[in-house]
Amino acid sequence: MIAYFLKTFYVLLLLSLLTSGITVTLNNSRETGEAKCIERERQALLGFKQGLIDDFGMLSSWTNHHNNTDCCKWKRIHCNNQTGHVLLLDLHGNFRITPYLRGAINLTSLIHLQYIQYLDLSNNYYAMSYIPHFSGSFTNLRYLDLSNSYFAGRIPSTLGNLLQLRYLDLGNNYLWGEIPIQIGSLNHLHYLDLGRTFLSGKIPYQLGNLRKLQYLSLGSNPPLPLGTTTNYISNSLSGAIPFHIGNILRLVGNFEIKAKDAQWLSSLHSLTILELSSLHTLSSSYQWLQTISKIIPNLSELWLVDCDLSDNDIQSLFHSHSSNNSISLTILDLSSNMLTSSTLQFLSNFSLHLQELHLSHNNITLSPSVCPNFPSLNILDLSYSNLASSMFLANFNISSKLQVLYLENCNLTDGSFRLSSPSTKNSLSFLIFLDLSHNLLKSCSIFHRLANFTTNLLVLELDYNFLEGPIPDEFGKAMNYLEYLFLSNNKLQGKVSSFFGSMCRLHLLDLSNNKLNGEFPNFIQNSSWCSRHIFRALNLSYNQITGKIPESIKLLSELESLSLEGNSLEGDVTESHLSKFSKLISLSLSHNSLSLKFDSNWVPPFQLNYLDLASCKLGPNFPSWLQTQNSLITLDISNNGLNDFVPECFWNKLQIMYELNMSHNNLICSIPNMKLKLPFRPSINLNSNRFEGTVPFFFLQASELLLSANKFSDFLCEKVTAVTLATLDLSYNQLKGQLPDCWKSVNRLLFLDLSSNQLSGNIPISMGTLVNLEALVLANNSLMGELPFSLKNCSHLIMVDVSENMLSGPIPSWIGENMQQLIILNMGGNQFSGNLPLHLCYLKRIQLLDLSRNKLSEGIPTCLNNFTALSEKSINRTETESHVHWYNSTYSEIYNFFRVSDYTLHITWMWKGLERSFTRPELIL
Repeated sequence: MIAYFLKTFYVLLLLSLLTSGITVTLNNSRETGEAKCIERERQALLGFKQGLIDDFGMLSSWTNHHNNTDCCKWKRIHCNNQTGHVLLLDLHGNFRITPYLRGAINLTSLIHLQYIQYLDLSNNYYAMSYIPHFSGSFTNLRYLDLSNSYFAGRIPSTLGNLLQLRYLDLGNNYLWGEIPIQIGSLNHLHYLDLGRTFLSGKIPYQLGNLRKLQYLSLGSNPPLPLGTTTNYISNSLSGAIPFHIGNILRLVGNFEIKAKDAQWLSSLHSLTILELSSLHTLSSSYQWLQTISKIIPNLSELWLVDCDLSDNDIQSLFHSHSSNNSISLTILDLSSNMLTSSTLQFLSNFSLHLQELHLSHNNITLSPSVCPNFPSLNILDLSYSNLASSMFLANFNISSKLQVLYLENCNLTDGSFRLSSPSTKNSLSFLIFLDLSHNLLKSCSIFHRLANFTTNLLVLELDYNFLEGPIPDEFGKAMNYLEYLFLSNNKLQGKVSSFFGSMCRLHLLDLSNNKLNGEFPNFIQNSSWCSRHIFRALNLSYNQITGKIPESIKLLSELESLSLEGNSLEGDVTESHLSKFSKLISLSLSHNSLSLKFDSNWVPPFQLNYLDLASCKLGPNFPSWLQTQNSLITLDISNNGLNDFVPECFWNKLQIMYELNMSHNNLICSIPNMKLKLPFRPSINLNSNRFEGTVPFFFLQASELLLSANKFSDFLCEKVTAVTLATLDLSYNQLKGQLPDCWKSVNRLLFLDLSSNQLSGNIPISMGTLVNLEALVLANNSLMGELPFSLKNCSHLIMVDVSENMLSGPIPSWIGENMQQLIILNMGGNQFSGNLPLHLCYLKRIQLLDLSRNKLSEGIPTCLNNFTALSEKSINRTETESHVHWYNSTYSEIYNFFRVSDYTLHITWMWKGLERSFTRPELIL
């Protein structure tokens, strides 16, 4: 919280300095006339706008119209009224909802803003853009915020030229490399945030020159890839903070500090906030614990996350502070350590001022002997504790001021809530946020119990439990203030309750992945006026709801997200259903029996970011209304019965997409080789269509390219460097001739499938440059010659299928020596000769091995008896898929956040003299 106030303070201070200058010139402008913006600066701003996608109209005032030529009157811009030069550019977004701006940012155009003092481009999505070296030419800058915006690459050393800088925030980006020593030249710097990145190396001692620094963040974990919660890596900064560094108020870091360096911490006399995470030597260092203990009376916030701390360590930290009055901590975070309930009880002795306590991922339990009391506590996080044996309500009397309570994944059962007392009700009556997700709750009596002791809730999370039966009406009547209700992934049954229509403050309702049945809920038609005009998101996906979608759904005119996929809905969806949804940005109707019937000239009132219509009937014509959607990030129109040509202009939409799926249709065309940039490295799935001709160059900017079962006849990759392509599936096409020798240009591939084409000639040596490859499928072609020796470099392979070719020569011994990760090896139906090499016995993980229909000499090495994995009934799905998801370690290091879909293995196998085809990952025989 103090970090927020520090940031706000510096923003307001700098803004006041800027506006005071503007105010002075305003007085002068009454006589001299107000100056308009400089033309070259106006053109620079328009050029900057061109490369961005503005979903929310933040730059709507930035136009070239004749009556709007003064850029000083545009939104988010302030100029000097005397000179007309741009002084302030504030384009920060709001990542809690959606990034305001997207696209590949072109900072080059801003080079003409030489007088700018305040530049905020934070909380947007700039598609892994680099911070250019010329950023150091903005020598008048006082404030620079590029945080949380997906910038990538190294921090340019030229930032050391910004000698007037007071505030620098580059945190929460994909930055790597070392911290430039030139940062130590910014003598006026008060605020420096380089945390939540992939920076490495030693902390430069030059940072000790920043004597005015009050906020320093070098730690915490880096930004997570989209959609992930685990398996991320942290930065690897090492060394010590220069002991003579300024008047630091807040210090954040998870670097590898040596125990002997603890002394410098005690010299930070102004320190009020200390955050040291993943410091695993802390628990074993008496000096560190003593140093932190000494400064605790000065701290308002202490964060020691993932430091292997025990109960004894916590007592060592606080043992010299005998009373509440000696400690002024308001926030304490000890998450991800080895603490038990005794620490929870112990900390209540120092709880007078404590407002936030985070103890998630520890070994906390609650029992009658544990009666902690924190009189000022507002926020408590006990997530990922084991409270299975706790009578939770009976023992809970922690704070009468508690407003936020996290109990995610605590093994809570129905028995945890059976007993309650007046003190419990007093302790929980002011709750506005309660997270009970990922527990073991079964009975819907939990709704009655919640209604009895806390009726002021704004947010309730009960998703990922085992709740059965209907939701009682009494719950809806009691929860008058509820705004967000999460009940997904349970076993709720019956119809969707009608009381939802009378919950006047409900913004979001998520009932997905349950067993709700009956016709489409009538609570919409029966909803009160107040709820219709506040409802923002409805998710009923993956239930058993039947019937038609009523036209009354349009009454929810404020909807931004509607998800109905995976039900048994039928009938037509017409313009009337969607005509009132002017704010809709996400629509999913997939996997129903719905037909979308719109007039050919219909223009929807919305601009969608997400559209999923998989397995609906959309065809046979390619929908013209889809052409009006200019903000699509994800589009799935697979299996839609489309039998038409794809308009050439449609491919322009790929420039802002993460994912495009048009598979399993009958789309026809030769895709033009357009000069497009795909900054978001999308997943493109065009499987099972009738696309023909050459695979266009611009496709190779994707992260995943699934083009199986089409009529592509050429793949020209030698002229293109596909640095982000991880999956390439061109199986079952019409590729002819020599296998192209271009694999150096796509050397970050993880999966390559060129099977069932008409390829001939030798396997090129350059294929050995695919050192990250995990699946290589070249089956059912006319390839000849020996396996190239260079393939031994592909040591990460888990699957090799070169069956049904004309390959010859001996089976290489390096397969067993260098490819010991192999699980699937299919070399059947070739002309391999000679003896089986003994080195194949090194393949201890092998589960499918086919060497049949070759010219091998008789005799099987006895060591093949060591292949114990071959005796398993099916392929271990974890083994074969662990590398397939985008979050595996190799992929994360190379591609950071780009997603790869599950890759289904298609294998033809000889089994008991018969040819079998397997398409499921389990490959059950």
